[in-house]
Amino acid sequence: MRYSNNIRPISYLKEKTTAIIREITETREPMVITQNGNATFIVQDIKSFEQTQETMALLKILALGQNEITTGKFSSSDDFFRQMDKEIME
Repeated sequence: MRYSNNIRPISYLKEKTTAIIREITETREPMVITQNGNATFIVQDIKSFEQTQETMALLKILALGQNEITTGKFSSSDDFFRQMDKEIME
C-alpha cells in the first residue's frame, strides 16, 4: 500500500468527515492528513488499527523468542514436556 496515493489536507478532513469515514471504512485504506504541508497523522479504521496492533504484538513475541534462543535461555521440547509432566504429577 502506498500512502502517497491518499494524502489530504486537514481542511479536507474538516469539510468531508462523514465521507472520509465511509471511504476509509469501506476500503480499509488509511489516509494521510497534512497540516501546513507536512504529514501530521494517519486516519485509519478501527479494524485495521486492531489488526496492526495484534501483528505488532506477535512480532514482539517472535523477537523475544528469538532473543531467548540467541542467548541460550530455552530448553528442548523433551525437557519442557518432562517438566510439565513432573508438575502435573505433584
